[in-house]
Amino acid sequence: MLVLILGLILFLGAHSVRIWNEGLRDRLIAERGAGVWKGIYSIVSILGFVLIVWGYGLAREAPIPIWEPPIWTRHLALLLNGAAFALVALNGSKGPVRAAVGHPMILGVKVWAFAHLISNGTLADIILFGSFLVWAVADYAAARRRDKRQGVTYMAGPWRPELIRMGVGLAIWLAFILFLHQWLIGVAPLG
Repeated sequence: MLVLILGLILFLGAHSVRIWNEGLRDRLIAERGAGVWKGIYSIVSILGFVLIVWGYGLAREAPIPIWEPPIWTRHLALLLNGAAFALVALNGSKGPVRAAVGHPMILGVKVWAFAHLISNGTLADIILFGSFLVWAVADYAAARRRDKRQGVTYMAGPWRPELIRMGVGLAIWLAFILFLHQWLIGVAPLG
């Protein structure tokens, strides 16, 4: 479990600098340059991600059950993950959904984490998906406050590009539930 927690600290810590200390990020970029910041950020994030995958795999070898999720939570999780994939696919879009939610990728991570949290009941699941959910809630709130403070508004462009992106996201979600989740994670969502 320690490897998983260390990975979460590194990965989510790197992704939390703008939440807790945006000035630090700006100072480092000003002093060292954007390339150095991106390099450090990338190395820490990749190392954290590798430790998360490894640590979660280790934790799954000797799971510590906390609760037994009802079967309906797995069905709900499938649907919520479809929405999560569609939202993540909207990252960088300029359509009406982006205008309404502001940060669709962070919202998608929030939905993904919630879906997995309600449908899995081991200690490792609660630590992993609970950490991502707490991070996504904090990051989304910080991003919206930052937008408000800086006067950022997202103009609603046409629907078509967003519909295409959401379709791609849903196609990837379908591939995940049909075979990628089993292949990558070892769990068949429909099984």
